[in-house]
Amino acid sequence: MTTVYDLPADILIRKAAEELRAMEAVEAPDWAAFAKTGVHKQAPPYDEDWWYTRAAAVLRRIYVDGPIGVERLRSFYGGKQNRGSNPDKFRKGSGSVIRKVVQQLEGEGLVENGEKGRHITAKGKSFLDGVAHGLKADVVEQNPALAKY
Repeated sequence: MTTVYDLPADILIRKAAEELRAMEAVEAPDWAAFAKTGVHKQAPPYDEDWWYTRAAAVLRRIYVDGPIGVERLRSFYGGKQNRGSNPDKFRKGSGSVIRKVVQQLEGEGLVENGEKGRHITAKGKSFLDGVAHGLKADVVEQNPALAKY
């Protein structure tokens, strides 16, 4: 059976975002069109569907690293802040964005809050593994070098 670990992350996240949007599991709030994804960013994302991409990426991250909390996810989605003539400095990503995404994933039953942080449920694992299994044939057909995975 194909799992999340068998495919490149970018391909899996793109397809999982489409699936989350189609099943209406995640809904972007009104303020998402204007929000930056962290203090280190200078503008909001250009992609109109960035909320679904972030939700799929967070779901995959919880699958791979779980149990995990919002603070560690903030660190993962952070980056260097340009401070002009001063040296760049690392800043964490937006906690509000990640928190709202995780709450929406919990509402759908894909993620569960435990003692040590959020972890993936059987439904969430089945969802991501199903997406990976559906993509496996397409990915190998386009890039035969990935057949070894």
